[in-house]
Amino acid sequence: MRIGIIGAGAVAPLHARAAGLLPDVQLTAVCDLQLEAATAVAKPIGAAVFTDYRDLLASGSTDAVIVNTPHSLHREMAVAAAEAGQHVLVEKPMAITLADCDAMTDAAERAGVVMRVGHIQHYLPEKTALAQAISRGAIGAVRLVHDYRTTDYRPGSRSPWFLRRDLAGGGAMMNIGAHCLDRVVWLGGSPATTVSATTLNRFGVPVETDASVTLRLTDGVQATVTVVSDTPRPTDEVTVVGDEGILVSNPRVGALLRRDGVTEMLHEPSSDDIPEAFRLQLADFASAVRGGAFAVTLAHSRHVVELVLATYDSAADDGRPVAVASTRSTAAAAV
Repeated sequence: MRIGIIGAGAVAPLHARAAGLLPDVQLTAVCDLQLEAATAVAKPIGAAVFTDYRDLLASGSTDAVIVNTPHSLHREMAVAAAEAGQHVLVEKPMAITLADCDAMTDAAERAGVVMRVGHIQHYLPEKTALAQAISRGAIGAVRLVHDYRTTDYRPGSRSPWFLRRDLAGGGAMMNIGAHCLDRVVWLGGSPATTVSATTLNRFGVPVETDASVTLRLTDGVQATVTVVSDTPRPTDEVTVVGDEGILVSNPRVGALLRRDGVTEMLHEPSSDDIPEAFRLQLADFASAVRGGAFAVTLAHSRHVVELVLATYDSAADDGRPVAVASTRSTAAAAV
């Protein structure tokens, strides 16, 4: 499968490295508005360089593309790629509105191509260790999930587009919070039905920098998400509480199971964890193109966007609970 990357910033080098490790995938094209950025990713492997994604799609040099651009551009580029007969892997979040998510899904169905969203959390070993432990009943029934993640949304701390609502669709919740919402629903075992939230806008930026979110999942699990900017120490921790034990995941510490006063290490962190996750994700996408399953359905990806938007609605109304889990967001897993 010949693959192109649209958007050479952020995690593009990880996607490029992943392609180089898969015998059935070849990175053949890289596109970015900044020629230098595209060249930096493409040159080491001799891939073609483009500064307009439409030229890449028309070039005939790819069978699939990875869309790695500002969130508000996902719909336009993913739909165009599908209409050009290209399979599509879109970086999370899927889009910034539910209408955009639906348009992307419909375009892929009309064109008969595979479209999936890259939720990298489902491939990180310290997260998959938790999912596997839950699946085998290591902590009994899940009752509570808490996700606490830090970030930095001060001006100058990241690419300027992240601080523009028109390009990013929001702030820390749309970007970092999407990871958190993804994994609490995944590990909690069912979609959310209600969301209550408070957000803060600090540092004089026009998007939210911090958030506290409470979710009730369909099966009764209570989940909380906290995202905080500019903390003394970086934190990325998920805690899952079950009837018979506790699971904790932190990429700096690993994955731990605590049961009956005994702690077991399920995964020890390694510098290879993130690159390997991107390799596994791309391999999964290539398998999906061949007709195999993919770890994350489009229904789940849409639901994550739905939860981010519900967070904003709740926060704008003094934290009142907002009902979610629409019919389309809880569609069959095959979608």
